Amino acid sequence: MKIRTILFVTKFEDLSLDALHAILTLRQSSLDHVVFLTVIERDRVAMRRGTGYQKREEIRLRETANIRFIDWAEPLFEEGMEVGVYITVGSLVAEVIKAAGKEGADMIVIGRSTKGRFEQLYAGSDITELLGRTAVPVLVYKATAENAMVAEKPFERPLLAMNWSPASLRAVEYLEGMAETVGEVSVVHTASEKQLTGESAMSVQKLRKETRARLDEICERLAERGIRSRPHVYIGDPAAEIERAAKDCQATMILMGSSSKAGWKERWSKSIPVKIAEDSMFPTLLIPPAVG
Repeated sequence: MKIRTILFVTKFEDLSLDALHAILTLRQSSLDHVVFLTVIERDRVAMRRGTGYQKREEIRLRETANIRFIDWAEPLFEEGMEVGVYITVGSLVAEVIKAAGKEGADMIVIGRSTKGRFEQLYAGSDITELLGRTAVPVLVYKATAENAMVAEKPFERPLLAMNWSPASLRAVEYLEGMAETVGEVSVVHTASEKQLTGESAMSVQKLRKETRARLDEICERLAERGIRSRPHVYIGDPAAEIERAAKDCQATMILMGSSSKAGWKERWSKSIPVKIAEDSMFPTLLIPPAVG
């Protein structure tokens, strides 16, 4: 699947021009259209001012965003890219879904959730809500000063976390569409310790052999698209081991399928993809299951 149009959702303090430049490496594959979106959330404007929502503050934020986006768009126009801009007032997730649908976005780029722990518990995080309401892949981008490669070239060495779910297999399709952009892929499956049957070393080797065979099939499929890859098997807590694997493999991104839990269950106990997206140091591209 090709990524031709991205919806770049920013509040400016979470996603900057540097992040945009890093993601524009997708132009080597198929990207030719960037849509900027910033959402002015009424409740947060009121909380920041402490005096209730003010129209004057909305106008100020709109004009500030417009100036920023004009500056960002000019070099993209000069390179022959299509650029769109949305500056809206409302609920963040609702406005993201609306803009993504209108523009036919192939990927949504968003920063970490800015909600606090208490707010996430009762209202859920933006990432959780977004994954539950869209079939468009969501890239949770984090640029860290500690890892310049991650910040500059997120698609250079992606780690593909596999569990063979429909969403996980859909992630493979998206990776195939980035063949001209990616370097080498680490294809990883994390087996739970509960999957080990028996107490002998043979049970561990049997699990590893069976898992490795399935990973080899994915690697062969990627090789047909000219993508170099290596299989890896880890055992333990999935979220922790995926993070460990990303560090071991010097990955620049984590790519995985996502089928977010709903409602209170997700708020109390995060799904593995959401936990990684919110807590990992690595940019995380989550591929929801296809609708229908």
